[in-house]
Amino acid sequence: MPDTADVSGAPVALDAMGGDHAPGEIVAGAVQAVREHGVPVVLVGAPRPIHEALARHGATAEIPIVRAEEALAMDEGALASLRRPRSSIAVACHLVRRGDACAVVSAGSTAGVVATGKLRLKGQPGVLRPAIAVALPTRPRPSILLDAGANAEVKPEMLVQFAHLGAAYAETALGITGPRIGLLTIGSEPGKGNKLVKRAHELLSAASGLDFAGNVEGHDLLTGAVDVIVADGFTGNVALKTMEGSVRYAFAELRETIQESRTARLGGLLQRRRIMELRRRLDPEAYGGAVLLGLNGTVVIAHGASQAPGVSAACELAAALAHRGVVARIGERLGHAHRPHRLW
Repeated sequence: MPDTADVSGAPVALDAMGGDHAPGEIVAGAVQAVREHGVPVVLVGAPRPIHEALARHGATAEIPIVRAEEALAMDEGALASLRRPRSSIAVACHLVRRGDACAVVSAGSTAGVVATGKLRLKGQPGVLRPAIAVALPTRPRPSILLDAGANAEVKPEMLVQFAHLGAAYAETALGITGPRIGLLTIGSEPGKGNKLVKRAHELLSAASGLDFAGNVEGHDLLTGAVDVIVADGFTGNVALKTMEGSVRYAFAELRETIQESRTARLGGLLQRRRIMELRRRLDPEAYGGAVLLGLNGTVVIAHGASQAPGVSAACELAAALAHRGVVARIGERLGHAHRPHRLW
C-alpha cells in the first residue's frame, strides 16, 4: 500500500479535468510545479485537450498523460463516484493505489473527490471517518482546522480521531512537535456546547498522545491560540466559509477606501508592498488547498476556482506530505492511541 511504499520518485497524479478552469489552468499549474519547484507530475484526463494545453507551454515532452474516459462535473455530488468509475479522479486514485503516483491533487467537486477517494483508496485501519483539513493563515505559523466539510454529522469519538489526524498533519507539514489541540464550540468553559461537544471534550481531555488545550471559539480561528482546531464538518465548513468571506469583504472595503481621495491613494501606493504581502498571506490558494486525511494515500483538494499558482501550490503540498510520510504518521498515532469507545 502507498503508506509503506517508496514514493520518493513517484509523481503527483493531477486531475486535469477538475476545476472551474480545467484543463487550461490545471495544466499551467502542472508546468509551473515541474519547472519552478521540481515536483514531478502526471496529468490524468482526456489526452487531446491536455496535449493541446501542454503544447502552448512547450511542455509536451516534460509531463506525461494518463488517459481517463470521464470527468466529474463541478456540480456532481458523492454518487458520481459510482456512476463514473473511469473518471479522471478515479484513475488518479488508482495510480496512487498501484504505487505509480505518490499523491492525488484535484480541483474538482469536493463531494466527488471525497467519495471517490474513500471508494478507491479506502480508509486507513482504525479510521472511523476521513476528514478534510485546511491551513489557516495564523501567525507565527499556520493552524490546522478539521473537519472542514467531509462529515456533517459525527460522533464524539470521531472528533478525537480528527484531533489525531490534525496533529499528524501539523507534525508532518509544519514540523510542530506536540501540537496543541482546541475544540471549536460556543464558549471556552468545558461545559459549553451541545451534547456532542461536551462528550468530545471529556474524551479529548482523557486521550493519550494529545496536548488538548480545551475549547476555542470562532474569534480564536486566526489568533494562533492552538495548532489544531477540531470541529464537525458542518461547523468547520461554516466557520471556514465565514472567515474567507470576511477576508474578501475586508479587502473590498480597503480597496474602496483607498480610492476615495488623492491622499488615500498616495497612502495606498506607499503601503502597496505590505498590502500585497498581506493579501498573499490570506489567500487560501497560497496554502495548496485542503487535505483529505485518513485514507491509504495522500489526497489534496485544491480550490475549485484555482488558477495556475494555486494548482502548483497544491502539487507542492501533496508531494511534501507524501514524501514526509503523513499516511504512515497517522497510522502510528492511531496505533498508539487508546481503542475508540463504543459509538452512540
